[in-house]
Amino acid sequence: MGLSWFSIVRLGLVQMALGAIIVLITSTLNRLMVVELALPAVLPGLLVALHYGIQITRPNWGFLSDKGGNRTRWILRGMAILAAGGVLAALGVVEMATSYAIGLIMSIAAYALIGLGAGAAGTSVLALLATATAPHRRAAAATITWLMMIFGIAMTAGVVGQLLDPYSPAVLIEVVSCVVLTALAITVLATWHIERGVEVASEPDPIPFREGLAEIWAEPKARMFTIFVFLSMTAYFMQELILEPYAGLVFGFTPGESTTLSGIQNGGVFLGMLTVGIAATALRFGCLRNWVIGGCLGSAASLCVIAILGGYALPQTLLPAVFALGFFNGTFAVAAIGSMMALAGEGREKREGTRMGLWGAAQAIAAGFGGLTGAAAADIMRTVTTDAPAFGAVFVFEAGLFLCAAFMALRIMESRPAQAELIAGE
Repeated sequence: MGLSWFSIVRLGLVQMALGAIIVLITSTLNRLMVVELALPAVLPGLLVALHYGIQITRPNWGFLSDKGGNRTRWILRGMAILAAGGVLAALGVVEMATSYAIGLIMSIAAYALIGLGAGAAGTSVLALLATATAPHRRAAAATITWLMMIFGIAMTAGVVGQLLDPYSPAVLIEVVSCVVLTALAITVLATWHIERGVEVASEPDPIPFREGLAEIWAEPKARMFTIFVFLSMTAYFMQELILEPYAGLVFGFTPGESTTLSGIQNGGVFLGMLTVGIAATALRFGCLRNWVIGGCLGSAASLCVIAILGGYALPQTLLPAVFALGFFNGTFAVAAIGSMMALAGEGREKREGTRMGLWGAAQAIAAGFGGLTGAAAADIMRTVTTDAPAFGAVFVFEAGLFLCAAFMALRIMESRPAQAELIAGE
């Protein structure tokens, strides 16, 4: 037996809880450090990069869940570590106001815990989805779990923003503690006996982690897909830190208008994910390979349009282009996750968690690398030319990465025609 639709939604609740804690460190605590404490913006940037870097441990977590045959245990352990890191991060920000050195040490430890917890819980959730979801449900499963995570992020950001006013350290600790405890409670309830009735087999002859990872890296498909994930996710995140400054510097957007622009982009991401979930599962229209390639090509085209529009600087033209970028980003992302689930079961048996961990590590490293690279490239280009062509050059380079990713996806999946049918549920 595999996961029912209800069980897939329950795992989506886990993703929602995970996103609720993560948004506290990437949004709320980030703002508090920069605005209320008047610290350099690079500090929270480096701390967030640390949490991404720590997620290089994802293959270890996936390997451990493969060996034990019980992924729920690692989901719960990961969420507990993540929750502890979230509370410690809030305490670290409060401590910085009185003792910067002690607060910084607490924050470094907290963000390391957050990276470990997110890696353990997130990898185990994806591994369980990959091993126990019927092939024809994978696109919808990816859509459901990621949309629920986005919902958790958006809902938590909105609610926490309201509860923190007027701000005080005591209010911050209280609000963060409530979010963390709620997320833990949701995770425990959502995973209760979720693996009952699901075929779970542990590794009959456990081997050392390095040997297990080497076996996976020796598989051509797994190795190529790891490179594809890193390349495509680097392209996906390169515009994250420069799109709003581009809108302000080139198109004259106010801070409020830039925030609205970000909302329009996320709306496009949501619609793109929803489109793939409905089309690939309910309507059986297209295989995930084609949705991945289409999303990459559409993202590349949208980035080129955004770059070209900088030469005209007409604000009303930027909105539809950014919405299109979000739509194709969402299309690519959810199709890539569905493809990841399908490929996780290919090759040596009982290694689904290790493969998902390897690809999750590539994604996390690409997220940090892509954002920093995009910002650094824009700064360098602005020293040699004006704002519009400087940002435009970065967007065009990003488009080129998406084209390379599309070509890789075509190569990886083209030699497996049966896979497309399997994923489409035909």
